[in-house]
Amino acid sequence: MAAGLVAAALLALTACSGASADSAGTDASYEKAQTHKPYVVDPAALTDTEGKPYSLVDDTDKPLTLVFFGYTHCPDICPLVMSQLASGLTRLDPADRDRVDVVFVTTDPSRDTGPALRAWLDRYDPSWIGLTGDLDTIAAVGKTLAVYVDEGAELPSGGYDLNSHSTQVSAITAQDTSPLLWTQDTSSAQFAQDIHTLLQKID
Repeated sequence: MAAGLVAAALLALTACSGASADSAGTDASYEKAQTHKPYVVDPAALTDTEGKPYSLVDDTDKPLTLVFFGYTHCPDICPLVMSQLASGLTRLDPADRDRVDVVFVTTDPSRDTGPALRAWLDRYDPSWIGLTGDLDTIAAVGKTLAVYVDEGAELPSGGYDLNSHSTQVSAITAQDTSPLLWTQDTSSAQFAQDIHTLLQKID
C-alpha cells in the first residue's frame, strides 16, 4: 500500500505552474478520471471554516465527496482546477448535484484562516467546505489520498512559499475509500460526465 501511495503521489505531483500528471490508470467508462486501487481515507479531524471539527470519514454524509488540496494564494493551478470543477458541477442535473460535496483542504494553514478560506471558496460555490488545521495533520490526511503536501519555506512576512503540491481532485465514496482521481487538466465537461458515471456506479 505504501509503495502504491508514493507512486501515485509522484504521478500527481506538480508545481503550481507545472504540467499535468501522467496517467495512473484508465477505465473506458470514464472520460478523464484515473482509477487506482481504492485508498483508505484517514479519519483524522481537521477544522472547517466555522471552527468545527470535520473528518473526511466521519463527517462526509453524501454518496460522493470531491477533495482538493491547495491554497488560496496559489497563482494559477488551484483557481483553474476549482473553476473547472465548479463549472462541471453546474452541468449536472439537480439530482446528481445534490449527491456531491466538495471539500477544499488548505496546504497553507498559517495564512488560510477560516474566514479567508470561506471568502475564497464563496467565489466558486458557497456550499463548498473549507478545511484547515495543523500542517502535520493535513499532510497525514493527504498522504492517504496520495496527495503530497510541501511544507515550503517560511517567509519573513509570515506564511510559507509553497513550491509544489499535488493537484488532483480525489473522489471519496460512502465507503470512505478513494477509488479514482482527476488531474489538473480535466475540463468542466469531463468532470461532469465522469461524476455522473461514478454516481451511477456507486448507486
